[in-house]
Parts: sequence; structure tokens; C-alpha cells
Amino acid sequence: MSNAPYRDPGIVRALAQAIAARMTRPWSVMEICGGQTHAILKYGLDQLLPKELTLIHGPGCPVCVTPAEAIDFAVALAARPDVVLCTYADMLRVPGTSQALLDARAAGGDVRMVYSPLEAVTIAREHPAREIVLFAIGFETTAPGNAQAILSAASAGLANFAAIVAQVTVPAALDALLDDPRQRIDGLLAAGHVCTVTGYDEYHALAARHATPIVVTGFEPVDLLRGLQRCVELLEAGRAEVANCYERYVSEHGNAAARALLSRVFAPADMGWRGLGTIPASGYRIREEFAAFDAWRKFVPGSSLPRSDAGECLAGEVLRGLKKPNECPAFGTRCTPAQPLGAPMVSGEGACAAYFRYRPPAAA
Repeated sequence: MSNAPYRDPGIVRALAQAIAARMTRPWSVMEICGGQTHAILKYGLDQLLPKELTLIHGPGCPVCVTPAEAIDFAVALAARPDVVLCTYADMLRVPGTSQALLDARAAGGDVRMVYSPLEAVTIAREHPAREIVLFAIGFETTAPGNAQAILSAASAGLANFAAIVAQVTVPAALDALLDDPRQRIDGLLAAGHVCTVTGYDEYHALAARHATPIVVTGFEPVDLLRGLQRCVELLEAGRAEVANCYERYVSEHGNAAARALLSRVFAPADMGWRGLGTIPASGYRIREEFAAFDAWRKFVPGSSLPRSDAGECLAGEVLRGLKKPNECPAFGTRCTPAQPLGAPMVSGEGACAAYFRYRPPAAA
């Protein structure tokens, strides 16, 4: 399907004007996904909207929220001569406490980029004498693929395969954000790709509990403005409801096969988020049935690495939507994509990277 209709300048301008005409007071709306943040800045949507509508950038960058201790663990395993560490490309330069996976590879570690988790299973099959470790990060969008990799390794009896599971889930994180008394969020734009997998039935209770409307939307300019328009309509009407403005891909109950796969391989777990701390039941752990494929238990049974975040980096406040990237004193000077202090400047979905690219320091 062509994206052209969803970028039509005439439709975009008309939607922005309709939003301005509907508003009778200031509102603040958080877009959850980092991909949405990049689209908003790339297409200048924030500059088309009335100044009374404040857009808050949320924690929806999976690379950014991966905790430092998980990266430290991956770096430590990559240093072992018997290990092949498989990861996505955007994880290579994300700093842990002191090193990134790129540093481990430069030091001689066998760190390989994969496009699919199943590639790691293939590597395990082809190299039975090596320990193959998949760095399984992300939101509900990547979780089914990682679950399928674990299931495939189990079915093939690949004892040399394991996964560092650092999977996080959106609803529990939003619940924690909305509970934060510092927040000024009036409405939320939910990430359409996550809801394609999970649906949005979990959001009804969340919207009611926090008296906050939630609108599912996509990533193109028209999608985002349609979502904002609906969110403003709900806010102006005083209705804390869930609406779906990404109907072409999202249904209320999501993808039944993907949800069943997640339930089979993973169980809910408390999870540490970089900059946000530990959020109860906000992630996945590997079920006991597949414990042999859990790298945390296989390589460091009964222990974990200490949690640590960079001191100068304001990633936590950026990920919570409490600060804009260009409000950080290090933005664009001591922190750049070439020399990042934190994950949001590295990731292709990070808010700091978006500001650096589309609102560079000279124009910030």
C-alpha cells in the first residue's frame, strides 16, 4: 500500500486546522512510540499545530529503555571465546555501564548483527560447538519473533542456544508514568505496531483508572494528526475513552496467534527500564518449561548484575517526557550520535537522535 495518501500536504494542513478549531484550552498529549516522535519532527507536525497543544515524547524506544545491566551482561558474554552474541544493529553502540557491544566486538568478541531472531537459531544449528546467545530486546512487536526463536531452538534440541530476554511491555509502563505526580499528560497516542500484536483491550482499564483518553494511531503524518484530532475531541468532551485511528492494521484483540505464542514461551515479570527503574509486571521472563534457553539462568544462575545509569545523561527525564532533549546541557555538545552519553542519542527511535537530526543544536 502506498504511503502517499498518508503524507498528503493538503490533508495534513486541513487536519492541523481542524485540531486548532476544536481546542478551547491548552492540552498536553504524549506520543508513546519513538517512531512517532521521529515522524512528528521529520515532517514538522509540531510546528503546524497550535502552540496550546503540547506534544510530550514518551518512552517508546526499545533500545533506549534496555537497562544497562542487560547490556553489561551481553558485553560480558561476548568476551567469552565460546560465545557468539547475536543482536540487532541498533544495539551495537548503546552504552552499558562502561562499554557497548561494539567495544566488545572491537576487542575480538564474536558479535553478529541479525535481521531476524531465527538467524540466531540457524547459527546455533551450524555451530554446535559454540554457545549462541540472542539478545532479545524490544516491546511486544519483537517479542513474538524472539519467542518463536526460543521455541524453534527447543523443538530442534539446540542445547547451545540461549536468549538474554529484556522484553518490555507498554501498558504497565504507561500505568507507572501516569501515576507519577510530576506528569502533565492529558492524553496518550498509543503505538499502532504494538497494538497490531496485542490489540488495545488492556487500555480500557488504563484510560478509566487515570481519566486519560488513549488513541491508537500509526506513524505517517495523516495517521498522527488523525490520532491527535480524536484525542483532542475526547479531551474537549471530557471522555476518558480508548479510540482506534489505525483501523487498517489494528483490531481490539490484536493477533491471536502472536498472543498465544507469547503466552506459551513467556510469563509476566518485573522488569528494569533504563531511566525509569523497575516497573512491576512490565516485561517477560522465559517460562520454566524453556528455562534451559534462558541466558540469565544458564550463565549466571541465581544472580544479576548491578543496575547503573550514566550520571550526566538525562535519559530518564527524557524517556519520562519530563524534559525535551534540547533541554539537556550536554545535548549536541558533550552528547552527539558519534559520542553518545546515553541510549536516546544512539537509537534510530531515540528522542535525542530525532532532535539532533531534525532540530539540530544551532536551531534548537
